Amino acid sequence: MRISGSHYSLRGVALALAATGLFTSAAVSAADIEINQQDVRVHPVQVQVSDSDQADALRDSLVRPWLANYSASETTLANGVSGESSVLRLPLSVDRFTRGTIAVNGAKHASVYLNGSRVASGRDSVELNLQTGDHKLVILVEGVEDWSAFGLKWQGKAEHDAVETQWPTDWRLSEQTMFDAPTVGSLDMSADGRYLVWRESAYTPTTGNTAQNELVIKDLSNNRVVYRWQNANAGQFSWHPTGHQVAYISGNKIEVLDLTDLSVQTLTAEQRGMSGLRWLNDGTLVFNWTKSAENDSGLSKRYQALEDRWSTFRNVSQVYSLNVATGVIQQHTFGGSGHSLNDTHRDGERMLVSTRLVDYAAPPHFAVKLLEVNAVSGEQRDLGTHRTFNQAVYGEEGIYVVAGPEFADHAGRDPRLGDDLLTNNYDGQLYRLDANLNVTALSRQFDPAISSVSVLGNNQLLLRVTERDGTQLYRFDPRNSRFIRVSTDIEVVANVTHSQSALPTLVIAGSGATSPQKVVSLNLQEGRLETLWDSAEIAFQAHNITPVEEWNFTNRHGDEIHGRVYYPHNFDPEQQYPALVYYYGGTTPVQRGFTGRYPFNLWAHQGYVVYVLQPTGAIGYGQEFSARHVNAWGEYTAEDIIQGTQEFLAAHPFVDAERVGHLGASYGGFMTMLLATMTDIFSASMSHAGISNITSYWGHGWWGFLYSGEASKGSFPWNNAELYSQQSPVFHADKVTAPMLLIHGDADTNVPPGESHIMYTALKLLDKEVELVEYKGQDHHIIGRDARFHWWATYIAWFDKHLKGQPEWWDYLYPEKN
Repeated sequence: MRISGSHYSLRGVALALAATGLFTSAAVSAADIEINQQDVRVHPVQVQVSDSDQADALRDSLVRPWLANYSASETTLANGVSGESSVLRLPLSVDRFTRGTIAVNGAKHASVYLNGSRVASGRDSVELNLQTGDHKLVILVEGVEDWSAFGLKWQGKAEHDAVETQWPTDWRLSEQTMFDAPTVGSLDMSADGRYLVWRESAYTPTTGNTAQNELVIKDLSNNRVVYRWQNANAGQFSWHPTGHQVAYISGNKIEVLDLTDLSVQTLTAEQRGMSGLRWLNDGTLVFNWTKSAENDSGLSKRYQALEDRWSTFRNVSQVYSLNVATGVIQQHTFGGSGHSLNDTHRDGERMLVSTRLVDYAAPPHFAVKLLEVNAVSGEQRDLGTHRTFNQAVYGEEGIYVVAGPEFADHAGRDPRLGDDLLTNNYDGQLYRLDANLNVTALSRQFDPAISSVSVLGNNQLLLRVTERDGTQLYRFDPRNSRFIRVSTDIEVVANVTHSQSALPTLVIAGSGATSPQKVVSLNLQEGRLETLWDSAEIAFQAHNITPVEEWNFTNRHGDEIHGRVYYPHNFDPEQQYPALVYYYGGTTPVQRGFTGRYPFNLWAHQGYVVYVLQPTGAIGYGQEFSARHVNAWGEYTAEDIIQGTQEFLAAHPFVDAERVGHLGASYGGFMTMLLATMTDIFSASMSHAGISNITSYWGHGWWGFLYSGEASKGSFPWNNAELYSQQSPVFHADKVTAPMLLIHGDADTNVPPGESHIMYTALKLLDKEVELVEYKGQDHHIIGRDARFHWWATYIAWFDKHLKGQPEWWDYLYPEKN
């Protein structure tokens, strides 16, 4: 991997060299051309394949070593070839969606592989469809009798369908690279810090939508794997408080692995619904066990609560203990809608559990009751009922709770907050409950939003927080109430685990805006940071990752609005580029992770300048900033996005102001629709799973009434009709001027697909340019490798059509029907 800021155009250089005769025209012409033999890398092989059903599988195994090979330092076709069969490799680089045919002349049999997938076998001519980027073409040729007569030919479908075949110095990022690269999904450290459960996943073109998982235990003292699970789906790991035994759930059974002799003890029969496994004491495990509700298969369904729209609402989960020596299971909570296990006490008897209550009396229209349960005596202690609650853990000084600012009668409200603002309970705060249940707010003037807490072996707290557009770790020292930032060298912490020793060790996984995922260990006492694993060295060594520029502005309220800019591959400031503006606005910032559902680095490598901003209302910037999300429904957010885009364009003259698109998802999709009714600075729009009518989302989405309990706190259609109507995009659909793409999963339970249909109906009747694409069987997020690739292609093809004047990709994906 190389991060480069070079300002030159490879295509421009190629054209210039072609004009002087120093570079073959085969790299830049769209005519019927012969591929330059200097660009074809050759690997002679011995092929013995009979005409059978297994023939193609045998060929696949033969070429597999070269499918992911980016190296150009091999023998070329121009050097001459011996033998009748060879594996040939060459790049196909394109700067737009390109269609054409690759022809293989002079071989009895050819198998063609594009980006790791076989696209043809036994044909001497194959049609290829290439999206913007660098592609790996591998061809297994058999039965070549005369290599001097052998050749590869490219035939572009149209004059613009040109390919470059020179080997890139740095490859552009691709959808396969971004999605398929290995990631570490979970980490669990033994109490003494020696052993680490490590789950690693990756995808390949061969295995498609099925992740390839590896689940092992590593000995951190020598970085050696000491155990490997055959069933990589095992989970819910919990290490023994003092020993080297780890409990887990595999095949719906609780098992314990003892690393002293590698023995595995199965403790239960197969039972569905077990989760949240943890040790209560040396000989007892506790866990949640969920009983699924009876299936509503009758002719009708009676709704007794708003939550009855949830498919799992009537499932009931209770807390149980398991005696490891005898296998006896005992139930400890009963009744209600079920109970969730939060934490266990070091005394080996007490547990913190919570239960959710149906209570619509006040926002956010539910309540949580916190209880302490003694597993030995059966005694229960009521720790209070709360409108906001995320987590509770035992600490040396009492019980620590993570909840919103309104916990315990607004105990966490920042005193600097104006009286006219309602706090945003998504802005997590830290509290301590003493033995008499007195509440002390600990983070009222701590601007990062706290999402989770755990207790270290030295009795300090480890906090995972949203800080601006990153996720960071802080320690909290109860002795002096100090917050101490943990230096991790990671911008977005995805996973963290730690030992329980007095001198704690942490292992952390995460990524950054230009840094693929890595895993590091940190000795808190010494401050020593060590990289254990880095996907940049595994999957991105051949790729160019362009720099990201921090770019902020001050809005009209005096707030600094943070943003960042991603630059295209081989960026040239003398050129004019289209741009994409991305935002969320739904109270959480758009984080700096390397990849994800919206891969900004990939968009940049497809030829766009990408501007990502964090408008007013996001958590991680302090309570005053996040409070402006409440009862605004895009008011301040839209102001920031419009002002930010205008100032961004003024500060970046290489962006063509006539070719700017904008996009967002969920609340961001709502913002896309709303912005399209407010401004004409955008030339194309994409809304994924957006909200067009606040009232229908509030009343129909599974969580609509709960989210609105914060976003519309105290406001309803009957007491604030103006908010629900005038901030709803569909009420202003006649003001839309730019083409709009609406995307939705047809099984979306969060934002029902009707929200996109409502806007689609309005824009169709208004004779506006609009497209609606539904993904079948998909919920709020598009899941699965194939579906994700198609989804990415859909919205980039839409922007290529409207911002680059290149409709071919969109027309290929969605041809017109009679």
